Amino acid sequence: MTDFGAIDALLAGARKEVALPSVEERRGLREELNVSRAQLAQALGVSPSTVGGWESGRDPSGEVREKYAYFLEGARTKLAAEATSAAEEVPLQEPEDEARADAEQAAGQDDDVDVLTTPQPCVLCGQPARHQVAGFPQHLDPAECHAAAPPETNEPAAAGMPAARMESSRAQSPGRQEHAGRGVRVVPVGRRMQTTHAPDLIGSAVTAALAEHSGDVEAATKALVKRAIPDAMALLDHTRKGGRYDIVAHPWLPEVLRKQSARGADQIWEARPKWARPELPPGVHEVTALDVNGAYLSALKTHLPLGQLEHSTGNHHHPRRAGVHLITPPDWDHDAHLPNPIGSRDEPGPLWVTEPTLRLLLRISGPKYGLCDPPEIHESWTSGATEGLLEKFRVALKDARDRAIAEADDVTLEYVKAMYSKFVSTLGESNYNRELYRTDWMHLIRSQAFANLWWKAHRAYDQGLMVVRAMGTDELHVIGDWRAVFPEGRGVTEVKVKEVYAVDTKPA
Repeated sequence: MTDFGAIDALLAGARKEVALPSVEERRGLREELNVSRAQLAQALGVSPSTVGGWESGRDPSGEVREKYAYFLEGARTKLAAEATSAAEEVPLQEPEDEARADAEQAAGQDDDVDVLTTPQPCVLCGQPARHQVAGFPQHLDPAECHAAAPPETNEPAAAGMPAARMESSRAQSPGRQEHAGRGVRVVPVGRRMQTTHAPDLIGSAVTAALAEHSGDVEAATKALVKRAIPDAMALLDHTRKGGRYDIVAHPWLPEVLRKQSARGADQIWEARPKWARPELPPGVHEVTALDVNGAYLSALKTHLPLGQLEHSTGNHHHPRRAGVHLITPPDWDHDAHLPNPIGSRDEPGPLWVTEPTLRLLLRISGPKYGLCDPPEIHESWTSGATEGLLEKFRVALKDARDRAIAEADDVTLEYVKAMYSKFVSTLGESNYNRELYRTDWMHLIRSQAFANLWWKAHRAYDQGLMVVRAMGTDELHVIGDWRAVFPEGRGVTEVKVKEVYAVDTKPA
């Protein structure tokens, strides 16, 4: 017989998951209350990046979902009460022409603001805008930014939500729908990175680890390296406070950035150099193998796409966008003296390269260097970009590394190295970092490290050294007085000697 009692118990315990507001509304409610991600994350017992993921498209589950829904509902109720109270007061209206003049004046004081020759759809409302902020068309005067009235909805969340918040977070005109999902929020002109005193997260973590392991350096180092990824994400969250742009944790990515098989690779070519000079002049040569310090740390300063990548075709490059590009690389006639900028590739034809590789090719094909023909661009996946997206994160790691070297602090040095190297290596499809999934960033940062090494090889060649070998991101072998070209030391702008060896080439 059927166990009806078990079925009744199952039905009694089963329940639907509590509904959550839309992604845009979640973030809007939090920001309206001036609650930071870190504050909310602490209250919910999760990391700030996890909250960021919920505000970018992911959904929590289980008990934490109920807590998150409780916060959002409470925020909505509180904001609705404040809106009702504010409606009883009549605010003073600033003259429209004066507001526009203030916006124009602000535009002239902001380096990221440009005047468009032809009006383009605003990323917020879709109506024609005469300016662009950081490469995105946008109205500078809020009075000119027309958001369409929100359509009728059956969502329960709409009932208690203030009209102003509904309009800004849910209303989408056809022009705004075109940009929906891009993953970047352009903030009002004049906002800059907040300059607040930053706590020393790295130093605090090292002190705590040494105390926990009773001063055992080896055990503390091992423990710190093991938690390098979550600690790096926490540091990234902290350095992004007050940032102009939001980092999208899990954006949609095109197929070229997806692995072809479980253990395979995607279609992106990173231009990794593996080059050796074909031949040396006759005689005995002393070769110095130089080690480039902090290659991946320096490569964090690169043009990174802010949001979801958008497809385009045609042989043109937009300097304020970044991503991956399908190109036909130019012929390279300098292999006897310098490595090929696209790395060691034997297969001819078009290939997908990253932004640093394309910019390197475009630069050395220009009139200043004239080393090759320009590459032919067939199609691209790009988004609006900035070179300073990870700058505060990079500087925090660099400063900690410099202090560790000065104080002979090997624990901090190994910890910091693990933080930035593992941060880069786990940005793709990794089981070790589920908070930030940006395969495009991983390829771009790696390629920037390779491009940086190529420029060092070119500098050595340009100043009279004989370049013998270039490998990976940090290995450069030269013949000659390299100290006249490169500063020696352990800083990220310096090099150190890895090995010195002799090569005897006898005449034919």
